[in-house]
Amino acid sequence: MLYQIISFLLEVVVGLLGAACLLRLYMQYQRLPFGNPVGRFVFALTDWLVLPLRRVIPAFGRWDTASLLAAWLLKLAQYGVLLLMAGGGGSVALLPLLALFGLAQLVISALTGLLIVYAVLSWVQTSSPMIDLIGRLCAPLLQPLRRVIPLVGGIDLSPLALLVLLQVAGMVLAALQQGLLR
Repeated sequence: MLYQIISFLLEVVVGLLGAACLLRLYMQYQRLPFGNPVGRFVFALTDWLVLPLRRVIPAFGRWDTASLLAAWLLKLAQYGVLLLMAGGGGSVALLPLLALFGLAQLVISALTGLLIVYAVLSWVQTSSPMIDLIGRLCAPLLQPLRRVIPLVGGIDLSPLALLVLLQVAGMVLAALQQGLLR
């Protein structure tokens, strides 16, 4: 039971910090301002990890590789702690690859959460600056689907289609990861 509790707590902490690192990466790629509450929250949560890495790892074009590496290192540390607790030394060589799978799963989960927030806020029609920021984050992801999926009764189904695609990607990723562990 202790293993399950620690595993859950690590998943929550690493999920939050890793998602913040990935959001930092994506916001910088999209050149979105960080002066809003979300941007300030992301900086406050990730500066301690990203800034030291940035001294060593340069950016690759518009991609903040230090933020990506930070998220991967968090997943690596999470899986390393869990492996130590389980007493398994045989799969230490697989840890970097497992952390990569964990990072991909985190990306899918973060995008799913972002799309759900976007969909809910689009129904409410409040005049919050958050709606503009989240809309700008989701627009590049939804644009290709909007070209293919027409409005149905004035309702945009592209967020739902992307959620389905993300779930399928998560299933494929889980199957690949299971195949790797066998």
